[in-house]
Amino acid sequence: MNDMSNSTGHAWLVGAGPGDPGLLTLAGREALQQADAVLYDALIAPELLAFARPGARLIPVGKRAGAHSLPQEEITRLLVELTAAGCRVVRLKGGDPYVFGRGGEEALALREARLPFTVIPGVTSAVAVPAAAGIPVTHRGLATRFTVLTGSEQTGDAPASLPGPAAGTLVILMGAAALPVLVERLLAAGWDPAAPAASIANGTLPNQQVVTGPLARLPGAAAALPTPLITVVGPVAALAERLGPGRFGPLAGRTVVVTRSRSQASQLSETLRALGAAVIEAPAIRIELRPDRLIADGDIAARWDWVIFTSQNAVASMFAALDAAGRDARAFGSTAIAAVGTATADALRARGIRPDFLPSRPTSSCLAAELPCDAGARVYLPISSLAGPELEDALRQRGARVERADAYETLPEALSPETLARVKAADAVTFTSASTARFLHAALGDAALPPHVRLVSIGPATSAAVRACFGRLDAEAPEPSLPSLAAAVLEALA
Repeated sequence: MNDMSNSTGHAWLVGAGPGDPGLLTLAGREALQQADAVLYDALIAPELLAFARPGARLIPVGKRAGAHSLPQEEITRLLVELTAAGCRVVRLKGGDPYVFGRGGEEALALREARLPFTVIPGVTSAVAVPAAAGIPVTHRGLATRFTVLTGSEQTGDAPASLPGPAAGTLVILMGAAALPVLVERLLAAGWDPAAPAASIANGTLPNQQVVTGPLARLPGAAAALPTPLITVVGPVAALAERLGPGRFGPLAGRTVVVTRSRSQASQLSETLRALGAAVIEAPAIRIELRPDRLIADGDIAARWDWVIFTSQNAVASMFAALDAAGRDARAFGSTAIAAVGTATADALRARGIRPDFLPSRPTSSCLAAELPCDAGARVYLPISSLAGPELEDALRQRGARVERADAYETLPEALSPETLARVKAADAVTFTSASTARFLHAALGDAALPPHVRLVSIGPATSAAVRACFGRLDAEAPEPSLPSLAAAVLEALA
């Protein structure tokens, strides 16, 4: 870190990792969350921009081979100008900033301008991409060292001189167009034409492609791969065929879409990844809490006999209202608390409340039928603005006096064309609410999901919405929980 005291601005040179958004470091995410502006390269995962602080300027600066949005000099000038103007600026770079990322040049420019900056290293593609393809760059008995080089020098030409086998595993970044020339020069440097080699496209991503073969035949085998490529030469490249992709489990090789809101996607995503799936987070919805619509400054114990929570969002909104009123869980006094299921119950326990009642099944119908309330019971129901009247109607039929409040709104989230294209190429799409189905369908417009994409729902109400929107449903979770939803995905893709 270089911390000068004569500027209120600050720059972060952040390595975004090799492609998979899950490989961004915690320090990188924290920098994005406080940035006023983000200068980002073309190869970074678009999901990472969601970590940026709301209102931050998102400025694409390109840096794809042959198609630079801005020359490097302009990128550096912009970085210095924004930082000097007092902005908190993240320069988001693929891989690691200092591994063929020209981060050193940008850092020197900031240093010369006496501006404070922090370098946040990233997971370098030189190691991570081979690993994701089943190639360890070092392996006992096969390789004790590795060498990383660029396949395209500053002039745009392939390096004139390449190392021989004594360099250990050779990892060549970029250089797809020059691969035939690179192989010729490697052979001239002493590499065996039969040496194991591999080229990898879209490394660490769900659409990763790997070709392997003898070094002399690699240019022909890799010719159809998209760019950019990472090429590995050496005995360890042969391990790709034995180890396979770096994901294992019953869903290995499958891609599953999670449509939950970005703030709630992690639990389902982690469950699916643990089964070996590559996960695409395509949040079709976003949640906007409305604590201003809730009553938090009155005597809760005097107003209601029961408060019913049907989601974690309702819990979060209610406690935001309490906090704004300078109150906490003690405000509920002797009022009984009901939760629809274990996830909602856990959200309450995290805030110091143990629910008095959970239904036998985590559904609104079970909750309404089993809630131990007498006729005339006063029930408060903070709930989604999109929720239907079924729960409150069922409670009223039992004689309860129900007061409903819209605790949060479920709104459509914009999805990029790139994300929608990845959704249509996936193996399965999961839906956790009727709104995720309706909003994804609206985002797709006239483009239907192909028949090979399995549609998997968390429960009956969501299933009805999926059928109404897409005309079919492939699987439904046996009970409305995230583990059951993951199990239904596994069954649908078996």
